[in-house]
Amino acid sequence: MTAAQVNALHFGLIGFLAIWATVLVPQLVLQHVRFGRVVPGRVVTTATLTAYASFALAVTFLPLPTAGGRRLAQTIQLVPFQWIADARREAVEDGINALSTTAFEQMTLNVLLFVPLGLFARLLWKRGFTGSVLLGFAISLAVEITQLTANFGTAPFQYRIFDVDDLITNTTGAALGWIAATLFLVLRSAVQPVREPARRERVHLTEAR
Repeated sequence: MTAAQVNALHFGLIGFLAIWATVLVPQLVLQHVRFGRVVPGRVVTTATLTAYASFALAVTFLPLPTAGGRRLAQTIQLVPFQWIADARREAVEDGINALSTTAFEQMTLNVLLFVPLGLFARLLWKRGFTGSVLLGFAISLAVEITQLTANFGTAPFQYRIFDVDDLITNTTGAALGWIAATLFLVLRSAVQPVREPARRERVHLTEAR
């Protein structure tokens, strides 16, 4: 992980804490009004979603460029699975294993970034596999378009590549997250004991003493 990515995570943490401090009290008040008590599961779910969104946005868009920053040599990459060729080239040039290259690391991070989205889609939003994959693709595409347009013109220039491989790996991550969540639900249902309904004894009045 690069120093820029570590700094982005720091900003993500700050953003999460700021947002969480803002929404926590209203959520607790609403829960007391609606349920008469605090529901810990809902609080944890909101915190988890907020943390994921904060960190994901931070590592995707930060750090922002300065007006005098270095421009990209390439702004669009439309060759599917180009990361494989990049990893091989880096491995040869640097004399390292392909799994240790920046290209492979970036691919892995792109997959892992969207795994939680697939988990949420299955566990929280009850979406099917196709819906979860399409959700992952749609969000990834929105991110890539934002990067292509230099954050819709709010950044001084385009500082992130529009990469078709990011669409592939992000969508793959969402699919893997959905599969993992489904396996978890299947295993949980398999280990849970089957509760038998309580038997009711029938007492015949003629037999009662």
